[in-house]
Amino acid sequence: MTPMEALQPQRTIVEQAYRAILDAICEGRLEPGERLTQESVAKKLSVSRQPVGQALLLLKQQKFVVDAGRRGLMVAPLDRDFLRWVYELRLGIDPLAAVLAARRATQPEIEQGERLIAAGQRAVREGSIAQLIAADMDFHMFIYGLSGNRLYVETMGQLWNHLRRAMREVLQHREYRKAIWTEHAQILRAIAEGNADGASALARSHLSNAATNVQVWLPDVTEKTPALAPRRRQPAAAR
Repeated sequence: MTPMEALQPQRTIVEQAYRAILDAICEGRLEPGERLTQESVAKKLSVSRQPVGQALLLLKQQKFVVDAGRRGLMVAPLDRDFLRWVYELRLGIDPLAAVLAARRATQPEIEQGERLIAAGQRAVREGSIAQLIAADMDFHMFIYGLSGNRLYVETMGQLWNHLRRAMREVLQHREYRKAIWTEHAQILRAIAEGNADGASALARSHLSNAATNVQVWLPDVTEKTPALAPRRRQPAAAR
């Protein structure tokens, strides 16, 4: 039997292309409704069309890009319904993750959480939306990890990039930035105290606030998404 070959630590070209396109979408460098072709993306990334095509297919499966008729693909608009579903899913996960974290967290883990809180508060002071989004993701993935349930980490890790897109819009509202990290600190404090019920209630309140703000503050995507121009019919050739 032929032994399996050792995995290469480097990411493949497809993975690199996927990550580059995904980050550009989540960070707003590729805007909702913007047309994407294999040729144009491959040229920007200085790679061949094949890995770009595979990356775009994966992004389509994950709903970051959608069909644009005969024009190929475009960046998917932000979808309020989809985001509402994500937050409804989180309402079933985050409070329970906080309960489990309150039962299992060790002192070194609490100290790690305090460092994450400090990083988020620093991002608030510096006003960097990119840092705020990264810090927010780090904190919540930390709580999922504390729960001991790997499915929480895997499930939310896949969905978080959709939240990155929404958060980039919501965090334009400066008054909300500090409130987020006040709530995060309260959740961590309850976990540190072993207060499972308190941690669950705070996590639920935090999510309810976030879900409401996304629905209220998310721009009307129809205003930001350019309409696709209809294709002009070519005159029929004379027979």
